[in-house]
Amino acid sequence: MGERGSHRFWVYFSPGCIVWLLSECIHSVSLLHSSRQSCPLVSPVVELNVGGELYTTTVSTLRKVPGSKLAEMFSSSTKACLDAEGRFFIDRPGTYFGPVLDYLRSEQLPTQHIPEVYREAQFYEIKPLVKLLEDTPQIFGEQVARKQFLLRVPAYSENLELMVRLARAEAVAARSSTVLVCMVRTEEDAAQCAEALRVFEFEKKSVVKFGPWKAAPQVKDLLDCVKMDIAAQGYQVYYEHYSERTLRAKYFNYFYTFLFIWW
Repeated sequence: MGERGSHRFWVYFSPGCIVWLLSECIHSVSLLHSSRQSCPLVSPVVELNVGGELYTTTVSTLRKVPGSKLAEMFSSSTKACLDAEGRFFIDRPGTYFGPVLDYLRSEQLPTQHIPEVYREAQFYEIKPLVKLLEDTPQIFGEQVARKQFLLRVPAYSENLELMVRLARAEAVAARSSTVLVCMVRTEEDAAQCAEALRVFEFEKKSVVKFGPWKAAPQVKDLLDCVKMDIAAQGYQVYYEHYSERTLRAKYFNYFYTFLFIWW
């Protein structure tokens, strides 16, 4: 019913028209409800709980690098993980999230804990920060110089694992254990040591052989790398020349003993 001037009039709808109007209303309400569910409103200011460390920042800061994992975490289509207090929860080391957040806020680069921040920047896929950190002496030296050298040493990682297994096997009721290592930088060195290796094999003495490798670093450099990488696993380890008198002098610079201290 409607009014025009002082006269009232009635508007009649056919049953089919009424059904159509009702279906359109229901469809519109359904779309609105679905939109609200899939696109929850996120406050511009958010509180974060990163591994127990609390941070306050803005959504725009977290989305500053499009395509990053951090930006995706706070996109409208991603289901958030909340802690008991309603804060956004990220299960990562919180100590090193602060420098990542500082970079997103003001492009400030960290000056401490560079390797740890680099690892977090890689996890969150903050590519501009990753690239900048890779230019720092700490990351450049490790990623470009040392790791590239070790990639040229055949079976380097496997040999480290073998050394640890041998050391642990000898650790029963002992304060320390030793692992014999052979370092051959060139094919000529390998040929030179072949006889000594056969002797050790005959005596059933385990020897972990490194090399040969095609890179500039010397035997001392590789020895330091082995010590560094085993120590990084939590072991207390040292190395020295193998000093058995039965070993001929010509083999002196090829054989070394790694000493693992257990207590």
